[in-house]
Amino acid sequence: MISITSAQLEIWLGAFIWPFARILALVGSAPVLGNPSLPIRVKVGLSFVITLVLTPVLGTMPVVEPGSAIGLLILAQQVVIGVAIGFAMTIVFTAVELAGNIAGMQMGLGFATFFDPQNAAQSPVVAQFLGLSATLVFLALNGHLLMIEILAQSFKVLPVMAQPFSAVGWRVLAGWGGEMFLAGVLLAMPVMAALLTINIALGIMTRAAPQLNIFSVGFPITLAVGFAVLALALPYFTPVFDRLIHDGGQMMLLVLRQANPVVP
Repeated sequence: MISITSAQLEIWLGAFIWPFARILALVGSAPVLGNPSLPIRVKVGLSFVITLVLTPVLGTMPVVEPGSAIGLLILAQQVVIGVAIGFAMTIVFTAVELAGNIAGMQMGLGFATFFDPQNAAQSPVVAQFLGLSATLVFLALNGHLLMIEILAQSFKVLPVMAQPFSAVGWRVLAGWGGEMFLAGVLLAMPVMAALLTINIALGIMTRAAPQLNIFSVGFPITLAVGFAVLALALPYFTPVFDRLIHDGGQMMLLVLRQANPVVP
C-alpha cells in the first residue's frame, strides 16, 4: 500500500506553488498577457499549465514548509521576481507609447485621446496606434514565446532559494527604466525633426508675411506632414522594435543574474 506523509505533501506543494507564484506574477504584469481585458481565469489557467510543464525540469526546491515564515518569504520573493521580469518587457511597450505621446503632441493631436484599457487611463490617439502596432509586431515576432523561454531560463539563473536576493539586480532594472525615455525619443525622432523644420519654415513665413494667419494654416500643415512622416517611418519601426524586444529579454536575464546572491 502506498503511504504518503504530510512532509512529502508539503515538499510537493512547495515545488509547485513557488514556481506558480513567479509564473503568475509574470503573466499578470507582462505586456499582452497581462492585459486587463484578458479574464483572470485565463491568466490563472495559463500560469497553471506553464507551471505543470516546467515543474519536472526545474530541479530541486528548498525543503521548507510553504506555510512557515521562510516559506512565505520565498513565496513573496517569487512574486517580486515575476513582476520584475514582466516589468522589464513592459518598459519596451512604454517606450513605444511615449514615442506616440511625443509625436502626437508635436502634431497637435494631444487633445485627441481615448480610453486605453492597457493603462486604464486616457491616451493620445497616436500613442494607441503605435501601441497596437507594437502588440501586433510583438505577437508576429513570437515575443510571447520569448518571454516564456526566458521565464524557463530564469529558474536556472535565479533558482528558488531561501536566501534573500541581492539589490544589485534592482538597480540594473531601474537603469533599464531610464532607457524608456531614450528609446521613446529615438522612435519619435523622425516626426520631431520633420515638424521642427515645418515650424521653423512657418515662423519665417509669419515674419515675411505678418498678415498670414498662422493658426489656420499651420495646424493642417503640421498635421499632414506628421501623418506623412509617420507613414513613411512605419516600415522601419519593426526592426527597431525587434531589437528592443531582444534587449528587454536580455535585460530580464541580466537583472536576475545580478540579483542572485550566490553568484559573485
